[in-house]
Amino acid sequence: MQIFAHRGASAHAPENTLLAIKIALEQGVDGIEIDVHQIEQELVVIHDRWVHRTTNGHGQLANLSFAQIRTFDAGQGEQVPTLWEVMALIGGKCRLNIEVKGLKDKTLLITQLLKAEAELGFDLEQFIVSSFDHHLISQIKTLNTNIKIGALTASKPINYAAFAAQLDAFSVNADIAFLDEAFVQDAHQRGLQVYVYTVDEPEDLKMLYSWKVDGVFCNKPGAAKTYIKSLNSQLR
Repeated sequence: MQIFAHRGASAHAPENTLLAIKIALEQGVDGIEIDVHQIEQELVVIHDRWVHRTTNGHGQLANLSFAQIRTFDAGQGEQVPTLWEVMALIGGKCRLNIEVKGLKDKTLLITQLLKAEAELGFDLEQFIVSSFDHHLISQIKTLNTNIKIGALTASKPINYAAFAAQLDAFSVNADIAFLDEAFVQDAHQRGLQVYVYTVDEPEDLKMLYSWKVDGVFCNKPGAAKTYIKSLNSQLR
């Protein structure tokens, strides 16, 4: 079961910052999950539509310029980073799940991913572009069929993971609150990977491990990796 750092190592540093990414890499994560919005012709890494929860700024992202956003303190003196800065720091050392929250120019994202493959040591296989906006990720997949997409859900549909298979998704990224073993089995039967958010409690990790979930998004990825190693050793 792969461990993804949720917004970086967000229990140890301000979420979605380069510091959180750096700590996640030091903890030996299998992957990192970040959130991306488009501001002007820049892709910025921040979770919310409004900036006041995660920075010392105020206002809605859509009403702010990139220059304004870069003046905000995202915690411990960190700036709101760009996607390119995050990818440059990771440099292909692990997988990267990019949750797209606001994107007008889909080719802007695709161009950056291809450039990262050419210049930053990534393989395109290492990227997963996920979203709750299934129209958006379907369009991205249509523009470049080599890009893996992850269909996010915070529900348990009647037909389980059929919606993700219809999108030609690589994975279904599911809220633990609505997941059950039947959903996992259905997704696997459809050839989908299953990634689960947000998981930090050992009991939850053990349950998902027993269900053969493929990956989990964790705020404390180092602790999760240690726990999964202990489970692996118990089964040897």
